[in-house]
Amino acid sequence: MRPFPACRCLAHVLDVPAHRRSGSGIERSAAASEGEGNGAQSPAHLHEQLDKVTVGSFTSAPRADLINEVAKVTPKGVDKVQLYSSGAEAVESAFRLAMNHTGHQEVVGFWGGFHGKTARALSANGTGNAKSYGPIPPGHVLPFANCYRCPLKLEPRSCGIACADLARDQLRHQTAGSVAAVIMEPLQGTAGNVIPPPEFMVRAQEIAREHGAVFISDEMITGFGRTGRWFACERSGVTPDIITIGKAFGGGFPISGVVAKGEIAQAKPWANPSGSSSSYGGNPLAAAAALASIQILHRDNVLQNVREVGAAMLDELRTWPDRLRWVGDVRGEGLFLGVELVSDRQTKEPLARKICGEIFQDGLRRGLLAMSYTHAIRLQPALTIDRDTALSGLSLLREAIEAVARRHGAA
Repeated sequence: MRPFPACRCLAHVLDVPAHRRSGSGIERSAAASEGEGNGAQSPAHLHEQLDKVTVGSFTSAPRADLINEVAKVTPKGVDKVQLYSSGAEAVESAFRLAMNHTGHQEVVGFWGGFHGKTARALSANGTGNAKSYGPIPPGHVLPFANCYRCPLKLEPRSCGIACADLARDQLRHQTAGSVAAVIMEPLQGTAGNVIPPPEFMVRAQEIAREHGAVFISDEMITGFGRTGRWFACERSGVTPDIITIGKAFGGGFPISGVVAKGEIAQAKPWANPSGSSSSYGGNPLAAAAALASIQILHRDNVLQNVREVGAAMLDELRTWPDRLRWVGDVRGEGLFLGVELVSDRQTKEPLARKICGEIFQDGLRRGLLAMSYTHAIRLQPALTIDRDTALSGLSLLREAIEAVARRHGAA
């Protein structure tokens, strides 16, 4: 694939050197929720902080204000905030805090889960990316409620969340009796925007409680409005012990965080001076951007837009299985949507990666940038996207799928 370097971003549009404009409106890594070049990334907003102080993890006005604002929107009682620079750094810190609080060492994740590429995060990942690193810290990966690809071949309406029972049994058989943390994405991003039944998170928290472990909700992708709620754990009525935050939190700037219950955040040595600090974590410039991002979500009623535009997109996607032979499943919660492409609906065999690459390239030629290079297409547009732009982006994606299907005799 030829390089596709961007030189400027404006809201939902990406400018490239060849002066071709590619609508980036229906995908992103969720790291710039308000759209590139908007809001928290506005030069006018950041110049004021640039003229003051930009680096250092010491207390600054933007950092203090940001911590207060974060504590206002997190679930009640989960309000002690420490700031970092990257998602994996925050996850590692959350694990250290859990180990200090419990005195245990094992961490637990779920099939398909992704929490970073650092050592202990790899122990809890369910994406298979720990295979080439040799020995890693102790961890377990349990079955997840991916209903389209149910590991037990059951139907979601009648299964009784049997995969949670399997997960509980698996951990009972495998643990050395020293579980420190159970970490879960309320909705799985890297796995293909997989949306489990709300009850599954309740059951996952129960598993953590049975082992005296801390329950962590990893909201790197789903936090700060992505699903139409401040945090995706709210859809399950779950109050985690710890929430990890990042990506959209910073409005495009490198900032992340750990938000914990007070009784857990007191654990030492994590709570000691410098016990949980980070050289660049919550630096004044990134904190100013994150603060502006939260203010925009409030000011512009962005969460309501997420719910309305997300519902319109999901309504459109639900028509695709009847129109496109390769579409096996569609799903969505707010502006966290997914389309699963299969070569055979009976076997659910994922569409070949080479064909997915053709769909991606065809989309580029039509002016669309979307994560369609894999069989599980993730749709995560800017939270500020309007309905017409969102549906226009879906039309381009559908046209790309149709065009490639015709070339392969599968239209």
